Amino acid sequence: MDPRTPILVGIGVATQREEDAARALEPLDLMLAAVRSAGADALAAPAALLEGVGRIAVPKGRWHYQNPGGEIARAIGAERAVSVLASVGVLQQTLIGDACRAIAEGETDATLVVGGDAGYRILRSSINGVRAEERQQDDAPDVSLSPKDELRHPAELRAGMKMPVGLYAIMESAYRARNGWSIDDHRDRLARMYSRFSEIAADNPSAWNRKRVDAPAIRDASERNPMQAFPYTKLHCSTWNVDQAGALLFCSAGRADELGIAPGKRLYPLASTESNHMAQVSTRANLAACPGAGIAGRAALDGAGLSVASVDLVDLYTCFPVAVETYAAELGLPLERDLTVTGSMAFAGGPYNNYVLQATCRMAALLREGRGRHGLVSSVSGVLTKQGFGLWSREPQRGGFVLRDVSDDVARTMRTKRIVEAASGSGVVAGYTVLHERGQAPRGVAVVDVDGGRAVVQTEDPALVARMESVELCGSTVRLLDNHAFRM
Repeated sequence: MDPRTPILVGIGVATQREEDAARALEPLDLMLAAVRSAGADALAAPAALLEGVGRIAVPKGRWHYQNPGGEIARAIGAERAVSVLASVGVLQQTLIGDACRAIAEGETDATLVVGGDAGYRILRSSINGVRAEERQQDDAPDVSLSPKDELRHPAELRAGMKMPVGLYAIMESAYRARNGWSIDDHRDRLARMYSRFSEIAADNPSAWNRKRVDAPAIRDASERNPMQAFPYTKLHCSTWNVDQAGALLFCSAGRADELGIAPGKRLYPLASTESNHMAQVSTRANLAACPGAGIAGRAALDGAGLSVASVDLVDLYTCFPVAVETYAAELGLPLERDLTVTGSMAFAGGPYNNYVLQATCRMAALLREGRGRHGLVSSVSGVLTKQGFGLWSREPQRGGFVLRDVSDDVARTMRTKRIVEAASGSGVVAGYTVLHERGQAPRGVAVVDVDGGRAVVQTEDPALVARMESVELCGSTVRLLDNHAFRM
């Protein structure tokens, strides 16, 4: 084996559920706990490995640290480590792929990817009126990564799409219509899929919620499970009020041999692929598809010489159901098979901008246990905006680690439409939802095909809003009004 082959040798997760926000660990300490756990996982005496880490990458959470990678480097004695901070909109798989690349190209013998968030601490702080303090940490990272374009179109923001759930629900309606399912049948399908996810979470020792939930409790809105954006209830959505951190510790095959890291600890990244082509939701010609997922996923599989049927374990990004459905469709995976190893972001927890690290830790643990030979972990950034995949194995591949950016391929494939800011006349509904916001009446939002492009319009008419939740409107003709509104 090439001594520069990157190997995942340590995995660490940290979780807390402290009711007193003043006593809870801050996010940086959660990340440090995960790092130390990953070090101990690799070696009984991990100092020699941790002190030699040459690159530490961190995806941005809801905290205010400017250079958490630098702080972690100082805490573990990695004096020469390059610190990387990636803002929201950068794929978490990008950081994993880059960590492996740095080893494969001989820049360093060891790397860390670590992230975490303390959403539960934020929630408890708000409820109890206690300030959740963070240490002052304001030096600059060595490398800063950020997306090139805006994740949302101004027309989407004007229509009140401040949170991603509404945009995902719009794509969900288009996916439902493309498959010819009735609204009720589709809601039943989503509920059954997520009920199965809850069963998987129940068997995951790191899951935030390990309670099995039956399908009717997920499908139908209730006081504890309110509707968010039709057809999504709270239990269809990522649970981000969690305190979780995850760390992945990599080293070269040569360094692993020098330190005597046990073969059973070693997992091999076969491929890391990503698309960074950006198209805002309302501009996408086909709201029901995600071509970047198919292109990036096939690139990972082809790079390793595998078919999707030969992948034993899969974790598809589960921020909202349509992310699972479209990725599965693009890869040729049946929705009836298990598509998560964690139990999904709804039940296992979706720490802000960090879930892929949690999922990769869980995938690694299951592969080590012999639950499969190959595992595929998908990544999403933005609103199904960017796509990524990590392909893992208990055994190395002959061709070595494959790193591919397929952005140009996706850009050539993906068709878009321009947004018409002052549309009038009639149009055909491409996708829609009903937003249920606390303290406000339900409000309908639709993406409509019009002459010359697309329009994003809304309605507050109670009768029309009720119809949007009972009758399929995708493909229906609507009248556009001057104030960015619509009616039948």
